[in-house]
Amino acid sequence: MDTRVEIAKGVVLKNPVLSASGTFAYGEEFSEIFDLSLLGGIITKGLSLKPKKGNPCPRVFETTAGMINSIGLENIGVDAFVQEKLPFLGQFYTPVIVNFFGNEEEEYEQVAARLDVDGISALEMNVSCPNVKKGGIEFGKEPDILYSLVSRVRSITRKPLFVKLSPMVKDIREMALAAQEAGADALTCANTIPAMAIDETTWRPVLGNITGGLSGPAIKPVALKLVFDVYQCVNIPVIASGGIATYRDVIQFLLAGASAVEVGSASLRDPMCFISIIEGTAAYMKEHSIESVAELTGKLII
Repeated sequence: MDTRVEIAKGVVLKNPVLSASGTFAYGEEFSEIFDLSLLGGIITKGLSLKPKKGNPCPRVFETTAGMINSIGLENIGVDAFVQEKLPFLGQFYTPVIVNFFGNEEEEYEQVAARLDVDGISALEMNVSCPNVKKGGIEFGKEPDILYSLVSRVRSITRKPLFVKLSPMVKDIREMALAAQEAGADALTCANTIPAMAIDETTWRPVLGNITGGLSGPAIKPVALKLVFDVYQCVNIPVIASGGIATYRDVIQFLLAGASAVEVGSASLRDPMCFISIIEGTAAYMKEHSIESVAELTGKLII
């Protein structure tokens, strides 16, 4: 069986299972539990131009079938990552994909330029960030704004460029097409969904930032449809993100059109879930006589 997936030119994953940005940090803690070389790829915690402190605590709340986080994109900054964390990740035999973001187009360009170094296989742009020069509207909510941003970053870096789309748009297909036309090599579907939690004993919000992003199995049906919709209109690979916790989820997202998947919240509950998901996917292929995992992508019968 061939579990390999080519997600972009020169970026071949040994299997379609990647870590999701945010929940995996920079891989150090997980490396104490299992060999990171078993993963199809590592996607790092999002990086900004300068170090970012993030939101006030509490930052995480477990809810029915998922979790709400309000980390606020805390990170060490791109320069510290390249100097301190990238050498560590370089010891593992698996592609390193770096998630990054900014609040201005110039910030995205500067971060992408500093990540154009050896040891990084691809970049994943988080476009669910406010564009301070456009009145705070998210980069990922207007096709023309997204097209401009992706075009500018595309011209800066030689790395394959993935765009992580926001689910909170009128029509995600418009955003997917804008990103593709601007030069994206792959699309990630999708980011978390805005949510909140309230403590009925104190009458106060649970999270320090009041609201956060919902992830986990609760959003899987939504993410599944987003992947299906995007796959129908683009000709570049789609990476699924949202509620993947078992090999069955992987198969379902592949059938909907994904070429690979990102596992996030599930790994916080069970760090070893990556192994069971990878092994379960291979066992499914063997049971159904599927020679290549790529044969499953987009094969939903309608």
